[in-house]
Amino acid sequence: MDILFQPMPWYVAGPIIGLTVPLLLIMGGKMFGVSANLRHACAACNFGNIAFFNYDWKEAGWWNLTFLAGSIIGGFLGGYVFANPEPIDLAASTIADLQALGIQDFAGLVPADLISWAALGTPTGLIVLVLGGFMVGFGARYAGGCTSGHAISGLSDLQLASLIAVIGFFIGGLIMTYFIYPLIL
Repeated sequence: MDILFQPMPWYVAGPIIGLTVPLLLIMGGKMFGVSANLRHACAACNFGNIAFFNYDWKEAGWWNLTFLAGSIIGGFLGGYVFANPEPIDLAASTIADLQALGIQDFAGLVPADLISWAALGTPTGLIVLVLGGFMVGFGARYAGGCTSGHAISGLSDLQLASLIAVIGFFIGGLIMTYFIYPLIL
């Protein structure tokens, strides 16, 4: 039982995730990903008569919505029920870099200085939340999938478009980390 309270090593978790993708494809013809749920949610709400959302979302989205529900339940179990009480093991250089940006609390999975109701209630937090959410949603739709869809499913499926998308995600992440984020914190 103690194993549930310990972080899973990358060399165990990575292959499990990587092998899940081909198993899903081979056994059920299912793709591993989350971002398609946004389209299914819009189709379920039936906003107007937009052709893009006019399809049988129950038939097409059952797998994705079930996967999303399982992810939320699994996240809750991992974050609250089987939470590791130890602080995250960060490199001293990473802590120093984050402290230089004003982040001081490293007690949880994510810094409370960035992800908390108090931080999101500030004008900067609200702008980051709304603008960031829009850019992630638009980018996932425009790229034909989100970061996990391209990086896990697409690369496992040896898709060139996913390789290009993942390279773009990393370049965007580096630009955000080194040039934009220091300006908005």
